[in-house]
Amino acid sequence: MDAVKRNILLNPGPSTTTDTVKYAQVTPDICPREKEFGGLMKGLREDLVRIVHGDLEKYTSVLFCGSGTINMDICLNSLLPAEKKILVINNGAYSTRGVEICEFYGLPHINLQFPVDQLPDLQIVEETLQKNPDIGLVYTTHNETGTGILNPIREIGALVHQYGATFVVDTTSTYAMRPIHIEEDNVDFLMASAQKGLMAFTGLSFIVGNKSIIEASKDYPKRSYYCNLYLQYEFFEKTGEMHFTPPVQTIYATLQALKEYWAEGEEAKWARHTRVFNAICKGLDELGFRQVIRPEWRSGLVASAIYPDDENWDFETVHDYCYDRGFTIYPGKISTTNTFRLCALGAIDESDITDFFKVFREALEKSGVVVPVKYAE
Repeated sequence: MDAVKRNILLNPGPSTTTDTVKYAQVTPDICPREKEFGGLMKGLREDLVRIVHGDLEKYTSVLFCGSGTINMDICLNSLLPAEKKILVINNGAYSTRGVEICEFYGLPHINLQFPVDQLPDLQIVEETLQKNPDIGLVYTTHNETGTGILNPIREIGALVHQYGATFVVDTTSTYAMRPIHIEEDNVDFLMASAQKGLMAFTGLSFIVGNKSIIEASKDYPKRSYYCNLYLQYEFFEKTGEMHFTPPVQTIYATLQALKEYWAEGEEAKWARHTRVFNAICKGLDELGFRQVIRPEWRSGLVASAIYPDDENWDFETVHDYCYDRGFTIYPGKISTTNTFRLCALGAIDESDITDFFKVFREALEKSGVVVPVKYAE
């Protein structure tokens, strides 16, 4: 097997993959309706539940063809009972996307906003639940990838269940990286895509959730055909197949990625991501960069650094210098602050970050940016 040119992706997904995952896509052509292929998906679905320590009697996973946003769409439009409304706990770009989905479907909702660099105020969350007994679904993001803040889902989930609602969490950028225990974390539904924590490829997304709630949702208002959770779940249960054409090669790659996930192990994998993140923070500190999120609130996966006050700083120039040398950095996603992001996802380790900062420092120096970087305040 020839080695493929290795790029270090420090963007928040898709992530750097192993060559074995890349080559797993090279398989004989097969009709996805064959029993041989359907049998592969059964094991895949069970593994996706096991990663978050879910009881297979209580929880299941449902696969969809699409990027991570498809999961948000599906959960919000499929899991809201009639005469109920959604509470979105919103402190970032991806919870804001949840609000946009509610607006697009015309779903009754409350957009409970907090600053993007602050944790949600649990007292305000509880007061909102108390004042709105018709809230049927609460939605938030685990790691707001735009900033790297980690939301306290276990504490939020306890409040959600206290007031009788369903708790849905976007775990796209934490699943298979930060350890998650779906039951202990008080989560009813979580979601992710193959190209992030699993270190496979874009095109396969999945929702892990409570079977009994999915089955109850059969009687909820139907707001989408392709993006209906119960419809896809029912088809899997009856046939073992996806209702519509699956991304065959992406599924083969994901199966290989799962083998590599179990071989590395949950604790060792999280320890590796932590090494990478710590190396990123150290490198930024040494260059004088400030981060948006205070250390104790960081997810350990995304560093959001503030642009320096230097007339020679130009993100695109620095990006292109690094990109030409095999390293990808990514712009920020905060409307009020100019930032860029470095992420600890993918099949990379601490040594890759050491190599990156050599190139990054060169990019700054060749651009005429003063190092360590300076801020006006």
